[in-house]
Amino acid sequence: MPSVYIRPIAIADSPQSEEGAAVRLGGGLAYASRFALIVRDGAQVSARQRLGTADMPSAIAALPDALAAEATTQWENLRRSHAPLACGQRMLRLDQPQIMGILNVTPDSFSDGGQFLDKPDAALDHAHAMLSGGAGLIDIGGESTRPGAAAVWEGDEIKRVVPVIEKLASAGAAISIDSRRSTVIEAALAAGAHIVNDVSAMRHDPRTAEIVAKSGAPVVLMHAPGTDGDLHADGEYADVVLDVFDALRERRDAALAAGIARDKILLDPGIGFGKSLAENLALINALPLFHALGQPILFGASRKRMIGALSNEVPAHQRMAGSVMLAIKAMDAGCQMVRVHDVAETVQAFHVWRGLRDAALTDFSQLV
Repeated sequence: MPSVYIRPIAIADSPQSEEGAAVRLGGGLAYASRFALIVRDGAQVSARQRLGTADMPSAIAALPDALAAEATTQWENLRRSHAPLACGQRMLRLDQPQIMGILNVTPDSFSDGGQFLDKPDAALDHAHAMLSGGAGLIDIGGESTRPGAAAVWEGDEIKRVVPVIEKLASAGAAISIDSRRSTVIEAALAAGAHIVNDVSAMRHDPRTAEIVAKSGAPVVLMHAPGTDGDLHADGEYADVVLDVFDALRERRDAALAAGIARDKILLDPGIGFGKSLAENLALINALPLFHALGQPILFGASRKRMIGALSNEVPAHQRMAGSVMLAIKAMDAGCQMVRVHDVAETVQAFHVWRGLRDAALTDFSQLV
């Protein structure tokens, strides 16, 4: 059966553009003035139109009924605003990017493995430094998901993350738990975590959906092509952008069917998971498309191998500049959350980026 997609292709800094009124993407600080209306039949794109904002309604109406209904939904989703996420006493606004600081309590994560394992004071100091640097929340993980990483017993994972979560929760921090195991997620939520960040999009553990739905916690569903043994396996795509879009739509719908509220679901295209350098770049350049799914977007490419591949294979700890560049690219695309190691540097870049979009500082009418 054919599928339809609405991909923003001309991203603007303001609601005004040479093509006319621009659409505000995801209720954030990014706008689009031109769009590709794509129809795909199986693995083949059968039609592609490039349209301005004013022409989109009539083009959608000309589609066959089933495609027109889906395209209408996507057109509405692109402009959907998202309510703040409640994290204890804190509210994370989604009308501008939130910076998520990474805290790996693991022996073997690709960038900072072992740095905070069995060192709760060091872990807490680092978390507080990220919060002081402007992180909106801290993402705590006890299992490495890098290619080839050894599996972790869930009991060990709980021992790694729960003490840190308890300490940070008592200090009032907003916290997400980076895990794909229901027992770990359940223990983390009981300890004070507010958001579930599941790199398997709740495919790894069938019980996770039940726990998330019952708790009312927001959940991040990330795309990874592999299954239990290796999340990076089986990365074969007819069109990586459209295939990842379809996969995230399926996981969003599965979450809704499990009783998870629409406004509690975030989506992550899974940069670096089972994707080549070219496929990662294609996804990053297509990030605005994912607003058509109607959920906030989390973007995570901090210090990942693709930066090394484009930079003479520099090691992970020397990839800050590339990481900040990709974070700004995600902000340009309207992503509501950016997951990073280098919080203070990314927050500084964000402040400048936001200043460039501040109508009180720039007369945008002079730019068109």
